[in-house]
Amino acid sequence: MPKIDAPSLAEHRAARRRALLDAAHELLKANPEAPALGDVAERAGVARSSVYQYFASRRDLLAALAQDTFPRWTERITGAMAAAPTPADRVTAYALANLDLVAEGEHVVGTALAALTPGEELDEQAHRMHRQIQEPLIATLEELGATDPAAVAEMINGMVHAGTRLLESGHALEDVRANLLAVLGPFVAAHGGAGR
Repeated sequence: MPKIDAPSLAEHRAARRRALLDAAHELLKANPEAPALGDVAERAGVARSSVYQYFASRRDLLAALAQDTFPRWTERITGAMAAAPTPADRVTAYALANLDLVAEGEHVVGTALAALTPGEELDEQAHRMHRQIQEPLIATLEELGATDPAAVAEMINGMVHAGTRLLESGHALEDVRANLLAVLGPFVAAHGGAGR
């Protein structure tokens, strides 16, 4: 039996898997291309062959990383929205929290996975995750009386995606946030929010 460094084998395996996911995330932040499993193993301080006990391929690793990252992304967005003083300000909080997460490197997981294995299954998974993230925004827009909350949410997400592209091309986060607020601010202000 291999030497374990936790009270139980299950805890050892969970800790090893966590270390591999963290190592992959660090490597993706440094280089947005899917890392080789050997590089992930080296970064995590485990034998290369050990990685295959947890992930059969880079695609499996990235899919697990997306599943691991998504709840934290959602929690950050919903937390920012919950802290906003008015329903209209929740719209701003939603958009800015997304940009902050992109700037912190959380978006690279999805980008690397899409580049590695484009396809219908991945597109459906990404679409489902985006829908879940949009749900609190759509609910807020309904509360604000938008006649077509889903369409307005799509337009707001279009602005967030434009901001994402600007961040990825090297624009400063402060500038991207300011530009987003300049466009989104009048809508938010018209619905009783600060608009900034």
